[in-house]
Amino acid sequence: MGSVVERFIQAVREKKQLVCVYGGFHRECCVHVVGWKNGHARALVFQFAGDSAKGLPPGGDWRCLSLDDVSGILLRDGPWHTGDGDLASQTCVDDVAAAVCD
Repeated sequence: MGSVVERFIQAVREKKQLVCVYGGFHRECCVHVVGWKNGHARALVFQFAGDSAKGLPPGGDWRCLSLDDVSGILLRDGPWHTGDGDLASQTCVDDVAAAVCD
């Protein structure tokens, strides 16, 4: 099964959708960057379905997740979702372990 970080890295490498619970909300996302910031494991994801405290705009939105707060991870096949923006300018992760190249 692997650690949370390993599962997120697997999602990046295999371009799989990731379903999880974060902040008490069911989330469906595509992981774009995984790594650490200030010693904490984090991931930049594009959430395309599910819920969040802020709500989810139609079409989805970028989210920065603290991996310490993620549970119930499931990887699945499905369409790849992404949003506008240059991943090189993201500030969620400083020390990158894995990132989607395209």
